[in-house]
Amino acid sequence: MILRSGHTALFHVSSYRPEQKTQDPRLKDIDNLLEDQFAVLRPAYKTPRNPIILAHGLLGFDEWHIAGQKLPGIHYWRGITESLAEKGVEVITATVPPSGSIEKRAEMLAQSIERKAKGKAVNIIAGLDSRYMISRLQPLNVRVVSLTTIATPHRGSAFADYLFRWIGATNLPHLYKTLNYFGLETGAFEQLTMKYMADSFNPRTPDVDGIAYYSYGATLRPRLTSVFRKSHSVVRAEEGPNDGLVSVSSAKWGTYKGTLDDVSHLDLINWTNKLRWWIWELTGHRKHFNAIAFYLDISDMLAKEGL
Repeated sequence: MILRSGHTALFHVSSYRPEQKTQDPRLKDIDNLLEDQFAVLRPAYKTPRNPIILAHGLLGFDEWHIAGQKLPGIHYWRGITESLAEKGVEVITATVPPSGSIEKRAEMLAQSIERKAKGKAVNIIAGLDSRYMISRLQPLNVRVVSLTTIATPHRGSAFADYLFRWIGATNLPHLYKTLNYFGLETGAFEQLTMKYMADSFNPRTPDVDGIAYYSYGATLRPRLTSVFRKSHSVVRAEEGPNDGLVSVSSAKWGTYKGTLDDVSHLDLINWTNKLRWWIWELTGHRKHFNAIAFYLDISDMLAKEGL
């Protein structure tokens, strides 16, 4: 999802108090909780043998030009591609339709990888589109050695189910017509429901032997001004700990590498508002997650696996 929130706050320096971390009691049952492992960059990271493909999620983009092509655009993977490249990692970004169906996005993903990787074996960091491409399309000129998913709704999201109930079946066609009018495809939205994933997608999208599957999940403790307060409470009530959109249980696929603690869906792609972190630091909050350190660690993990 691409939602961005800015936060403002009034505070007195004299009222400074260190951050008190209150943990969700259900986190005690989560294996491999990653609390501060990616707070800062390490001095060195290993470089994987094969290129890394970064493919954006729902409503994502590669580069977005708000004011035309002549002015600098906004990058989805802000700072991440550059940091990987600086460490000697060959990085390829793939562009797929922001809200097209999984099947359509998978077709475009295959074409993008084929065009940009030119036959090289690749490690993919992406989501459901990649699973479908690997399992169902099996493109001849795309050689995948691993797929790493991050907070991907492999079993759907309770928030997607909630939105469909809230909109109502009679209003859905009108909403889709409006979105289509503005050029936004709607094929992906219903595919994120728990029923669709359980009854349709997962049964017909098995993993492929010989390809390594890794996954990460995340939890969040949303603050008062968080854009994820409502969605987090909806998902938590039905599925348990989550990052504001995707539960830990839904994110697990293949070899589960761990759960990022108190990290939102936007933090995962380095879209956290810098002003928010600056205010937090002044009020005693410590930044405990660095998205760049996280992606460099994934690259390091792939290298150590010989990929």
